[in-house]
Amino acid sequence: MTVEGIFFDTGKSVVKPESKPALDEVEKLLKSNPALELWVVGHTDSVGSVDDNMRLAEARAKAVTAELVNVYGIDAARLHGYGVGPLAPVAGNDAEDGRARNRRVEL
Repeated sequence: MTVEGIFFDTGKSVVKPESKPALDEVEKLLKSNPALELWVVGHTDSVGSVDDNMRLAEARAKAVTAELVNVYGIDAARLHGYGVGPLAPVAGNDAEDGRARNRRVEL
């Protein structure tokens, strides 16, 4: 599932403070299901090189994972960060609205 509302600055992997409501919902999910383990998957648009986007997606997935562990107290063993960069778009990358949909975090 796509988690709406997790934000990063362009080209950066630091989770922005505006992401708190979305992360609060992920925390609720994880705390209400103590045995649940999740892949946190980072996606990007296709602007830039594939290698750069793969690194960025991985860093963003790991940043979300770290936030859930360090701020929300989720056991790190329950979370697995992984980046797929631009390899699984949900929209076209020829216009900004499509690129924006492709820049996402999924569980």
